[in-house]
Amino acid sequence: MFALSEISTDALVAPTRGGDWDDNGAWRQIHVHTWDPIHVEVRDAWNSLLSNVYNCNQVIYNNGSAANVLEARFLIAFYYYNVIDFFGQTPYRDQGTDINDDAKVWTRTEATNFVISELEAILPSFPARTVNDASTANKDAAHFLLAKLYLNKAVFTSANPAGPYTFAAADMTKVVQNVDAISSSLATDYWDNFKPTNNTSAEILFSSKNVRSGDGGGIQSRWRMCQHYNQTPGGWNGFSTVAEYYNRFAATDKRKNYSDAGTIAAFGNPAGFQVGQQYAPGGVTPLNDRNGHPLVFTPAVTMITSGATLETAGIRAEKYIPDAVDLGAPENDYVFFRYADALLMKEEAILSGGSGTSGTVLADLAARSGVTAAPNTLDGIYAERGRELWWEGWRRNDMIRFGKYLEARELKPSVSAAKYVLLPIPAAALLNPNLKQNDGY
Repeated sequence: MFALSEISTDALVAPTRGGDWDDNGAWRQIHVHTWDPIHVEVRDAWNSLLSNVYNCNQVIYNNGSAANVLEARFLIAFYYYNVIDFFGQTPYRDQGTDINDDAKVWTRTEATNFVISELEAILPSFPARTVNDASTANKDAAHFLLAKLYLNKAVFTSANPAGPYTFAAADMTKVVQNVDAISSSLATDYWDNFKPTNNTSAEILFSSKNVRSGDGGGIQSRWRMCQHYNQTPGGWNGFSTVAEYYNRFAATDKRKNYSDAGTIAAFGNPAGFQVGQQYAPGGVTPLNDRNGHPLVFTPAVTMITSGATLETAGIRAEKYIPDAVDLGAPENDYVFFRYADALLMKEEAILSGGSGTSGTVLADLAARSGVTAAPNTLDGIYAERGRELWWEGWRRNDMIRFGKYLEARELKPSVSAAKYVLLPIPAAALLNPNLKQNDGY
């Protein structure tokens, strides 16, 4: 789902580089909003989310322990949240239903109301978040997900999925209340949330646990998807950000890069956004691309690269600092929910009519990042979310809520049709007669 959440936005692009990364135009279709019901990423997102729901239901239906059932119910709520966000219609099965029978289907509004009611019903049963391990369902994670649901409720229940949206004051107040109920704090260093030892960050509210040299959870893809073949760690020379997005960060913004002696010794380059000449481990010897050109990542990038910058066009990024001990099975936990996001949601909700006391999150994030604080306006919140939460899977959701998603932008020259705020129901799924294709597809 990462590709649909980020490549479809202003934050990320997957250029075709000669014979690499074309995939019959699949990545271009995501960026410029021309996907259809047979697009592989659309199909895979649908299948993955609903397969996960099915697996969780097996825990519930087969008399799992109380703790495991609680965990399963939380995960179902999380997966359903994503189905609601991406697809609108949400299939479900009552306990005891024959697997060969067609699933029933909630409307987007029905599914939203169900997930909210389910989370609120089980909220008192959640344990407190475990110190140094946010990988299991916990009270803070439940409050975060409820806040996210209430913040987007106007989007999810709108008669017109593309808006305009009317944010109810009562829903915005629920956002504030749920964020206020979270017991957490911001990490001192932004990059503490993405280091191999990020399990120690109190800011992380919910994550997927990875164990070095054991279960790596595929998180290595978060650096390999961008890195050039000749870098350390070597990658697939794929995704880039675009100059328009990168230029929204101040020169002093610490969220752009992370570097220390160990990082340079092991990899040669800072983590974070990578632009300009790239180096071998040690940071002294400049690298070349496979064609012998200097490995200089350029801000300028096109959807199909060519010439001397065939392999080097586009600013690369490592959101997670590679684990030098084991690049193949790293220790970094994958972050789903972060307290900085929650605090920004609260400020947005207050500005959208919710009752509550405004906090200091904009000043706190600015101080941590070494920049001037964003203005405490909706535009300021939107801009700050783009910087603070870059490549964390929330950009599409944010752009839709703020009415920006369909707009033309760099490498997307045209305004998109309104239908693209929702993905199509995959063609194969329509064998279930209870599903109908989303409008416009």
